[in-house]
Amino acid sequence: MIAVIDYNAGNTASVCNALERIGQKFVVTSNPSEILSADKVIFPGVGNAKSAMKDLCAKGLDNVIRKIEAPFLGICLGLQLLARFSMEGDTDCLGIIDNDVKKFNADLKVPQIGWNKVMQCRSNGLFIGIPDESYFYFVNSYYLPVIKETEGKSIYGVSFSSVVRKNNFWATQFHPEKSGEVGLKLLSNFCELC
Repeated sequence: MIAVIDYNAGNTASVCNALERIGQKFVVTSNPSEILSADKVIFPGVGNAKSAMKDLCAKGLDNVIRKIEAPFLGICLGLQLLARFSMEGDTDCLGIIDNDVKKFNADLKVPQIGWNKVMQCRSNGLFIGIPDESYFYFVNSYYLPVIKETEGKSIYGVSFSSVVRKNNFWATQFHPEKSGEVGLKLLSNFCELC
């Protein structure tokens, strides 16, 4: 069973719709035992880092996430919250990835909204059957720089991490649930192969 973490993220319904489309069984939950016993965990995210961390901490989910041993997929804000710190609201995050989230340069139109290509830095289970430099749908004002955990990168003024992996934690800056067939393929790969 896949656990979709429930913490007031704005894209939970669209993630659930995408999982239904690819025939996956899931539960939307904030129950620690359900999350920790799940075969896979998806951490959706749309919104503000500070308020999201406040919600996670209020439910005790910050500590639960750090204990997850099953394959884990963070989406959009779900990637950024894995970092140590975010410039958005000067927020201490989960610290699973030892780096900081930065804001795009003021010279750019922020947020980045729309399609951008993902350049695969190394092969992993998420990318099976997905051509390099495929386009995915992004909505983000903040970004994680390219770091040792970067598995895919994109360019919007600067080169930034669009896919990261640390141990059992995968995350995408883009929204696979809003990225058409290629996004559904990535979600399916996570559910079936990772």
